[in-house]
Amino acid sequence: MRRMSRSLSITSLSGLPLVEEDDVPVENLLLFEVAWEVTNKVGGIYTVIQTKARITVDEWGDNFFMMGPYYEHNFKTQVEQCEPPTPAIRKAMDALISNGCQVYCGRWLIEGSPYVLLFDIGAAAWNLDRWKGDLWDTCGIGIPYHDREASDALIFGSLVAWFFKELSDELKEDRKVLAHFHEWQAGVGLLLLRSRKIPIATVFTTHATLLGRYLCAGNVDFYNNLDKFDIDKEAGERQIYHRYCLERAAVHCAHVFTTVSQITAVEANHMLHRNPDVVTPNGLNVKKFSAMHEFQNLHSTNKSRLQEFVRGHFYGHLDFNLEKTLFFFIAGRYEFSNKGADIFLESLSRLNYLLRVHKNDVTVVVFFIMPAKTNNFNVETLKGQAVRKQLWDTAQAVKEKFGKRLYEALLRGEMPDMNKILERDDFSIMKRAIYATQRHSLPPVTTHNMQDDSKDPILNNVRRISLFNSRNDRVKIVFHPEFLSSTSPLLPMDYEEFVRGCHLGVFPSYYEPWGYTPAECTVMGIPSVTTNLSGFGCFMEEHVSDPAAYGIYIVDRRFRSADESCNQLTQFMFGFCQQSRRQRIIQRNRTERLSDLLDWRYLGRFYMRARKLALSRAFPETYKMDALASLQVSGPRLTRWTPWPLHR
Repeated sequence: MRRMSRSLSITSLSGLPLVEEDDVPVENLLLFEVAWEVTNKVGGIYTVIQTKARITVDEWGDNFFMMGPYYEHNFKTQVEQCEPPTPAIRKAMDALISNGCQVYCGRWLIEGSPYVLLFDIGAAAWNLDRWKGDLWDTCGIGIPYHDREASDALIFGSLVAWFFKELSDELKEDRKVLAHFHEWQAGVGLLLLRSRKIPIATVFTTHATLLGRYLCAGNVDFYNNLDKFDIDKEAGERQIYHRYCLERAAVHCAHVFTTVSQITAVEANHMLHRNPDVVTPNGLNVKKFSAMHEFQNLHSTNKSRLQEFVRGHFYGHLDFNLEKTLFFFIAGRYEFSNKGADIFLESLSRLNYLLRVHKNDVTVVVFFIMPAKTNNFNVETLKGQAVRKQLWDTAQAVKEKFGKRLYEALLRGEMPDMNKILERDDFSIMKRAIYATQRHSLPPVTTHNMQDDSKDPILNNVRRISLFNSRNDRVKIVFHPEFLSSTSPLLPMDYEEFVRGCHLGVFPSYYEPWGYTPAECTVMGIPSVTTNLSGFGCFMEEHVSDPAAYGIYIVDRRFRSADESCNQLTQFMFGFCQQSRRQRIIQRNRTERLSDLLDWRYLGRFYMRARKLALSRAFPETYKMDALASLQVSGPRLTRWTPWPLHR
């Protein structure tokens, strides 16, 4: 009998205390991770499984496989096809293929190069009616004919369960299998294999409950009414009752149930009626974002590129000092209320008032990076960049002439006559360039032509608070309704470069089960604003005694009214504007120190604990754990990290 106990030894990861775990004997196990997002970039879960792959491969080697749906384009561009290393897996694949289904194996070309098994949903669609009947007979859950996504999930889940049945028959008692399922689309497979009593240890992770996302999108006072919702009624009214049943059944059938944050654990307890066994926070491969000791230089370099964009965008109204200009931003899916864009805009209006009343010489340029439906680039925005380039070319041409004449005068041993060193033509060229910068309209708020300008919530709120980029405004707004790209003719920067160039990320989300955007800011040394309703904010409150001292400002949106939360966010931003450049540099150094806390090398241990717990519950005669293992796992609170003062 293998005993897996919690070790009390403590090691350090760059000063971060870690709980050491005994290794699982992986040579006798196979681990499968099942998700709709494997090789399929359709949501945030893609980032989770893609970045976590490397540490899982390091632990499990060739005994680790990912499973997802097959899409021809994704397979050809992201996967190197190969044979599986385990003969039993090959035989299980052949069993499906011989029955008219298609299964592909290969290595996913990401860090760690994990093996992937991809199931062709279209090739197996002829089984849909039969599998719908099986699901109804077994579980009493019906799939409406018009719900294509749920039907695809059923086909995928049926293929996965079928594969596991064949694999289990091949392995017999030789090796144990552990399967980890993400979200309800993959959870159908878990539900089917458990109903068929296939001997596999299972873990199910919900990254956000289905109903929670729907309710919050409808501007419901969600967290204050968690215990008051009639769950069945709410799901039925939104025509997702069958999806909710699939999700809830998977949660209750899994040996171990996990969520990504404490706030989602509270939500799941009310929505799905099961308290998570383990909280498994999302991490990042910090090495990818880390720039060793050069991250301050990277901030300066990319800030200069943002300043160039601002020079063009605000040409003719550039009456503010760019060296005293701060860049704030919000980014993510265009969920106006869920992402907190509503209170952010109101707070910007109040910040603008405070900066003007206090006659502060700081200007704040705020970027909204949220993809929306557009027609094309705004002509005025493109013109601004063209004018900026023309002015630069003019200045370089005059500078070259000036430098040559100055050089020749010095060679002759003469002090240059400044009245003669610039000719009349040079003055004409410069005057013409100055006249070209004259503008009879305000700099545009949005960089693109919106398809439905009059109904866009961001633009409507900009009109309400009257932040139109006028000369008197100390807060300027730039709405960029597209994902960033280094090939853009307007703002040629990728997302990482853009984040590094900014001073503060602001993410005052109302519904955010985790929140990768502030996490990415943190590992790049950029301070950020989050909330106690986001998984990231709760995680930082739990692990760091004074998050604000490390550049993590947490707005209370759970226990305060919207107006109070708005005032708190305004004060955070106003306080940030009052910092000196030296204070901001010190704060960025502190923020970057937290990056190890978000590294998968640390957070991957929560997944290890969940797997061990599942093995001990599925195969108690073979694997046992101490009683401590049944408790929710949480990391150490970093009270010993005392920040040095900003005023040094």
